[in-house]
Amino acid sequence: MADLQALLEQSSSRHNHLCPRQVLGVRIALAGSAMLGMDVPRKDKRLLVIVESDGCFSDGVEVVTGATMGHRTLRLEDYGKMAATFIDVKTGRAVRVAPSLDVRERAYAYAPGEPRHYFAQLQGYQAMPDDELLTVQEVTLTTPVEVIVSRPVVRTNCDRCGEEIVNEREMLVNGETLCRSCAGPSYYRPTPAPSPRQYAQTYAAERA
Repeated sequence: MADLQALLEQSSSRHNHLCPRQVLGVRIALAGSAMLGMDVPRKDKRLLVIVESDGCFSDGVEVVTGATMGHRTLRLEDYGKMAATFIDVKTGRAVRVAPSLDVRERAYAYAPGEPRHYFAQLQGYQAMPDDELLTVQEVTLTTPVEVIVSRPVVRTNCDRCGEEIVNEREMLVNGETLCRSCAGPSYYRPTPAPSPRQYAQTYAAERA
C-alpha cells in the first residue's frame, strides 16, 4: 500500500509547504489508479491522466501516478476543478474522481479542536476515508482514447500560417489543413506592429 505521508512529502517538496489541494491530488490519484487496478507510479504509458485544474493539485497527482506532460501521459482540461480522470489506454476504461460536495464541512470532524478552515482541511483530507472524501464515477470519454493519444510521429503544416503541427492536432476546414489557432477561436492574437511614427515616439520617450 502506498505511503500517504511519503507521497505528501514528495509533493510538498515542490512548493516548500503542504496545502489541502496537494492532499486532494494525492488522495484522488491513489483512488483513481486503484479503481483501474494499476500499480503506480507508472514507468510505461498505459495510464493516461486528465486533470481539471493546474497548480499544486496537479503536482499531487503527478507524484502518485508518474504521469507527466513530457511523456504525454498527463493532460490538462482546465475546468477549475479539483478532479481528474484516469484512463487505462489498453482497455479504454476511465474513472473520474472528485472531492465530495460537502468535503470542506466534513473535514472538521477529522481535525478536532482546529477552528481554522485551511488547517482543518489540511488535516481532515489526510484522515478521511475515501468514501467520505471522494466521489468516484465510471465515465465514457467523448473523444476516443486513441485520438487523444494520437500518433506523435505524424507531422504536417498549416495551410494558413505555415507552422508545423504534430500529434495529429490539425483540423480540416473547407478543404484546408489548419492548426487550431488558425481554425479558431485562438487563445492569442498577434499584436499589430507599431507604425514608424509610434516607433519614433517610443524611442524618443525611452531616450528622454
